[in-house]
Amino acid sequence: MSDCTEFLQWALPRLERRWAGYRKVQSLVCKRIGRRLRALGLADLDAYRGWLESHPAEWRELDALLGIPISRFYRDRGVFESIERDVLPTLARAAREAQRTTLDCWSAGCASGEEPYTLAILWRLRMQSAFPWLALRIVATDRDDELLERAHIGCYAASSLKELPASLRGAAFERRDGRSCVRPEYRAVSFLRQDLRAAMPDEPFDLVLCRNVVATYYAPAVQLAIMSRVADRLCAGGALVLGMHEVLPEDLVGFAPWPGARAIYRKTGA
Repeated sequence: MSDCTEFLQWALPRLERRWAGYRKVQSLVCKRIGRRLRALGLADLDAYRGWLESHPAEWRELDALLGIPISRFYRDRGVFESIERDVLPTLARAAREAQRTTLDCWSAGCASGEEPYTLAILWRLRMQSAFPWLALRIVATDRDDELLERAHIGCYAASSLKELPASLRGAAFERRDGRSCVRPEYRAVSFLRQDLRAAMPDEPFDLVLCRNVVATYYAPAVQLAIMSRVADRLCAGGALVLGMHEVLPEDLVGFAPWPGARAIYRKTGA
């Protein structure tokens, strides 16, 4: 067992996080912690443990190092295919029956913006013509200022777009300084700085994407607390999308698997 692995297994529970979620990304986190040690002038992780115990404010600094910013456009193709084929049409028809003109969507833990921009691009290019009376409103939140700044800029390396279908990629991006930038007409996303543990948008949403954040990295009690608050912001009949390898907290009630879709759940309660 490496020193850093042992340190993470000691520290993560104290921050109400799950070691299992960090196993595959520990090298990234350990590099960040190494830079923090050098900034503090500490010799090793034993010294850092002592620093944490004598400087309680440092736990906030460590917590800030634990965000995992892995994101790509159209990440998990099957999920977005289900959203296009089944979820958005169902939500759109329900909105029409309710005489609504807007579908409200929330990307929770949006990192540098690939997920909400994917939704905006998918809607405008493939869905809008079928539902011309309906507008898609997208709110995206993350706790990391640097990632949100990248999202506002909206320019990405080729590796971020590798899963996006060529037809969408060609229509929605323009080349600028060697990077692919989202065209202005696909940038109708409201980005907010919020930590899910402390704050969330208040609006009721038809669709919430909360993928590879809460159910992967936080301890079960924190997962339940956050996802219960997310559920309160989801309309009856609305869709909640998790990561491909995530499951709902065991004690969260009022959801059923979306028929024929993986990692998507429908809110069943009123």
